[in-house]
Amino acid sequence: MRAASISRRTAETDVNVSIDLDGTGKADIATGVGFLDHMLELFARHALFDVTVKVEGDLHVDQHHTTEDAGIALGQAFAKALGDKRGIARYADIHLPMDEALTRVAVDVSGRPFLVFRTQFRVEKIGQFDTELVREWFQAFAGNAGLTLHVETLYGDNAHHIAESCFKGLARALRGAVAVDPREEGRVPSTKGSL
Repeated sequence: MRAASISRRTAETDVNVSIDLDGTGKADIATGVGFLDHMLELFARHALFDVTVKVEGDLHVDQHHTTEDAGIALGQAFAKALGDKRGIARYADIHLPMDEALTRVAVDVSGRPFLVFRTQFRVEKIGQFDTELVREWFQAFAGNAGLTLHVETLYGDNAHHIAESCFKGLARALRGAVAVDPREEGRVPSTKGSL
């Protein structure tokens, strides 16, 4: 069973997450940050991962620690759930349209974390959410999940649509990358024999 839970407590946040990579897209999200909840709900739905994220954070300061730590813990749970990566497709990419916005996401479940994030927002906030935190979440998630991740918004105007295309694109790419490839016959998809 490809599932895992992580608890992470610091002076800034108390985070509890779980993920099931072979789920149906159920989400139980409560971070205290409405926009982040929305992004994580659609992430779960489009990846077909069952995801629980509960965060108590220092929102009296701002939303940064809550957003980043949710990405860290979810990335750690993802890596733990995936285990030794035997039999997975490993690579996947997608062009994800969201109305006028189009984002390209490519992922390698490599164990070597690296993020290229070429997405810009014309505004500083989506409601009360700082748009710069979108990148912070992706950095935290990719780094802790062990992903080589490229995210590039090719065009778009509406900040909500741009962010949504990034999260949905990641979800769909990961859905493909962690799919079990029967032709791999349970092997690790690498000439090195490990990832």
